[in-house]
Amino acid sequence: MFATQRLSQALRKGPGKAAASAAVVLALTLSLSGCGPADDGRVKLDFFQYKPEAVGQFEKIVADFEAAYPGIDVVINNVPDPDTAIRTLLVKGKTPDVLTLNGNGNFGDLSTSCVFADLSELPAAKRVIPSVQDILDGLGTCHGSESNGLPFANNASGVLYNPEIFAKYGVDVPETWDDLIAAADTFKSNGVNPFYMTLKDAWTVLPSYVNLAGNLMPADFFDDVRSAGWTPATGQFSFEKDGTEAAAKLAKLFSYAQPGAESAGYNDGNAAFGAGESAMYLQGSFAIPAIRASNPEAKVKSFPYPTTNDPAKNTLVSGVDVSLAIGKDTKHPAEAKKFVEYLMSAPVLDYYSAAQSSLTPVSDAAASTDPALAGMQGFFNDGRVIGYFDHHVPASIPLPALLQQFVLDENQPAFLTRMDHEFEKVAARTTTKKGD
Repeated sequence: MFATQRLSQALRKGPGKAAASAAVVLALTLSLSGCGPADDGRVKLDFFQYKPEAVGQFEKIVADFEAAYPGIDVVINNVPDPDTAIRTLLVKGKTPDVLTLNGNGNFGDLSTSCVFADLSELPAAKRVIPSVQDILDGLGTCHGSESNGLPFANNASGVLYNPEIFAKYGVDVPETWDDLIAAADTFKSNGVNPFYMTLKDAWTVLPSYVNLAGNLMPADFFDDVRSAGWTPATGQFSFEKDGTEAAAKLAKLFSYAQPGAESAGYNDGNAAFGAGESAMYLQGSFAIPAIRASNPEAKVKSFPYPTTNDPAKNTLVSGVDVSLAIGKDTKHPAEAKKFVEYLMSAPVLDYYSAAQSSLTPVSDAAASTDPALAGMQGFFNDGRVIGYFDHHVPASIPLPALLQQFVLDENQPAFLTRMDHEFEKVAARTTTKKGD
């Protein structure tokens, strides 16, 4: 009963998307209705696959798996609007056998609802880089003690740069905050855009902010501000007290925005950086395939954000771009685990990493040979990583829009006060729930 209540709370995200949900439900009901033993005697596994840009890779992986295990038929369900789709399925008690999901706050909410199996005892779990597993588990797990997902592929939020432009103006890769600002000033004084900003799409401010806030604000910040009854006045931490440096440095970076940044979108930024229209680009590894799609000859390298003037404190912000989970009540646990073990095998991980420009979160996989990732690979291998700051921000708080407004109007007090107000509202609702 308690798990059901928690699931209900996790799935309750407010109004909207009714039509989309109906379409998703229809498609998934048709695809899932026959899951179980296949007509030819094979065990049929439903595989929920959320990542549209990786459809081709997963089709090949599944085909290879079925060839190696002819007794198992894996049905791939690539669905529109995966967040709506998975919540609809869970409400109806139709949890897929195996799932890929983005390892974000939504994944943490669902894991806390105890709808996924504990994967901590799988052999593959022993190979995961501990700091990466900690990032995923830190979002939330069943009973606070399980590992309800395994990291399959990681992204990294760093600074992408054009090595030819750096070499032309004699700029070294920045290792401190002052180095980064000096580099930006050098490029600007020579008529080169230091960064290409894309303020038409609010979310594109997030990569910079999550690096600054994640590294400059207290590590246990969310343990306090997300507690029941928290207020800015009574809490140990708050955005007004602890978020000023991150906000000020964010404003500094965006002060270098090129003319017309307000009307430039993410796709424009990928094409512009790929064409050499800026020295740096404040996006992560997830942008590399799109940059290369716009220009296969694009020159791309990377480095972690230097958020302070102490290089020893530099860390890489990394998120689990694809996490693997197994439905807790799957009727085919042995086959589901066999499939997950196959997905987590080094050859499969290496294949996927090369195709999607991702980092592989296991100790025995080959390091990426992609030169665009080389500047971040060492930090990742050494476990010098932290998770995404925004993954701990409730979905009810419009963080991207608030950040967009802040870098446009530069009203720092208003931004910090608004963030505290939004978290105070969440804390008040939490108190109400616990008192029911």
